[in-house]
Amino acid sequence: MTITDPTTGRRRTGFVPAAPRAGRLRPLGLDEVRITGGFWAERQAVNGERTLAHIGHWLEREGWISNFELAAAGSLPDGRRGREFADSEIYKYLEALAWEIGRTGDGTLEAAFRDVVGRIAPAQEPDGYLNTNFGRPGQAPRWSDLEWGHELYCLGHLFQAAVARARTRPDAGDDLLAIACRAANLVCEVFGDDGIRSVCGHAEIEVGLAELARVTGEQRYLRQAELFIARRGTGTLRPIEWGQQYFQDDIPVRQAEVLRGHAVRANYLAAGAVDVAVDTGDDELLSALATQWDNTVARRTYLTGGQGSHHQDEAFGDDWVLPPDRAYSETCASIASIMFSWRLLLACGETRHGDLIERTLYNVVATSPSASGTAFYYANTLHQRSPGAVPDPDTVSLRAESSLRAPWFSVSCCPPNVARTLASLDALVATADAQGIQIHQFASCSIRTRLDNGELVALDVQTDYPRSGSVRLTATRDAAAPWALSIRVPQWAGGARLTVTTAAGEVSTTDADPGWVTARRSFHTGDVVELVLPMRPRLTHPDPRIDAVRGQVAVERGPEVYCLESIDLDVVSNGTVTDVADVRIDAGARLDDHDGRPRVRLVAATEPGPDLPWPYAGHSLEPVPTRAFDVPLIPYHDWAERGPSTMRVWLPVAAQPNPGPGSEES
Repeated sequence: MTITDPTTGRRRTGFVPAAPRAGRLRPLGLDEVRITGGFWAERQAVNGERTLAHIGHWLEREGWISNFELAAAGSLPDGRRGREFADSEIYKYLEALAWEIGRTGDGTLEAAFRDVVGRIAPAQEPDGYLNTNFGRPGQAPRWSDLEWGHELYCLGHLFQAAVARARTRPDAGDDLLAIACRAANLVCEVFGDDGIRSVCGHAEIEVGLAELARVTGEQRYLRQAELFIARRGTGTLRPIEWGQQYFQDDIPVRQAEVLRGHAVRANYLAAGAVDVAVDTGDDELLSALATQWDNTVARRTYLTGGQGSHHQDEAFGDDWVLPPDRAYSETCASIASIMFSWRLLLACGETRHGDLIERTLYNVVATSPSASGTAFYYANTLHQRSPGAVPDPDTVSLRAESSLRAPWFSVSCCPPNVARTLASLDALVATADAQGIQIHQFASCSIRTRLDNGELVALDVQTDYPRSGSVRLTATRDAAAPWALSIRVPQWAGGARLTVTTAAGEVSTTDADPGWVTARRSFHTGDVVELVLPMRPRLTHPDPRIDAVRGQVAVERGPEVYCLESIDLDVVSNGTVTDVADVRIDAGARLDDHDGRPRVRLVAATEPGPDLPWPYAGHSLEPVPTRAFDVPLIPYHDWAERGPSTMRVWLPVAAQPNPGPGSEES
């Protein structure tokens, strides 16, 4: 179903990262939704005030922006710095700046944006080619390493940056959109029907081309994205040690049943394929992608929403292979997963896609950056066995090998990816359709948009979610006719309640089962709709087919996954137990909630016996508990903010009843 403007007959587009031509829902952009307070507003403030400047500093310090100046001066390859895909980090930085400028109008960021574009533009060659690592004397020829070269990948991020700028500042006059279109025209010439019949080893350009087509109306760009999707999985790329599935080049997209291979590549490809399916009306392709999403979530996704359990190839494992201590769960993979889920949500209107977005936002995206916004996790383990060491704030770190958040990486895809996600987060909050407004993510915000019939609606949302489960929506404008306000009730939120209180004082309350709950009426100024979600801590049991966590449980509260950190264990045990490996959870004890912070009963095991020459003999099945403690857990996204620690999300269950707190086993 296409959602159109009643005056122009065209689908309306706001300040949004994804603007499909058709679909069940229409996204509301940064010009229609503004986050005003709470959890995500705080993180957006840090992102805008600290993270963007931090990224700009490191891009300058490492010389990645200067690569473009060297290209314009004809002095490459001498002096070029960074990996083959370093150009893409500048483009993601530009996209983040564009969304943040669109949100805030910040003049300092505007000046930074124009400065970077002014340094990129002279590096573009007359035919539109733009890359600092290929094509010049002393460099490999253009398009000569499609497996690893990332030329098309980098251009995809350029296109997304240009789209963000075109949607938020269409009259900026900085030439970024023209730069992107010249490059896209070249791609269509080189890789079109009669050109190179291959794909990029790292999917991403498909998303960029589809959005560029939406902004410009140039159908060649959508056609090229469609060609790339059709070619993927036909063995066009050279074989590598990890197999063709690493590139998703083993099975055609519409024949695959689950995401596989490199997790970032897989999700970017799926997101781009949804764009193509929706804009070309390819229902068969869309159905295949929905099946892939379902199977990946059911079998290959961590409790946090993270994806990817292989370190060596940053890839998905087989079904049920989800070891917590070897979770790669790359930050970029989760951002790409959100892109995939959001596009399916817009196409299908189903709450389960919003559920995964929420889980991933709170437990991966919010975990990666430090509270200061100047250090990041590249990978997001669910079990830290050693405390690690604080990285040098002036030293570039290796990616997943960083045991704590690091200021910058030799492969720094994650910091600017987080930055662009947070800067555009308002666009994930709400949508519209022919019946009314849908709320997908809970944040204090203002919403102001026109429905398809031209009716202007306005809402004020107040919540301190996820600290509490109350989400209060107040109409701030009278409606001439009834419309529907639909709110996502998360799958975990059994027992939720919806209360409607009119400005005249009439009150009605209904149960709100997981899925959609809807209030339909002619809203008047002062009418209040309040959703109250149950925020009791809960024990989560894994599917028994996940070998790595069989016999363990995790604790969740609302959308947040909680973890045990050794710092708290050390405090409550008076220093007698200092490692999360030395405790078990009493799953039968009461799970308390102290001011929004769960407390669990943990029992310490006996001291290990002497080392034996063979580790598989002479050991009991489970250590005998000796002492019990009531220990507070912390939100997973806050771990390691207090210094080095051991940590675990999944807690082994004690094998037998335990003594009370502080008592000794006789």
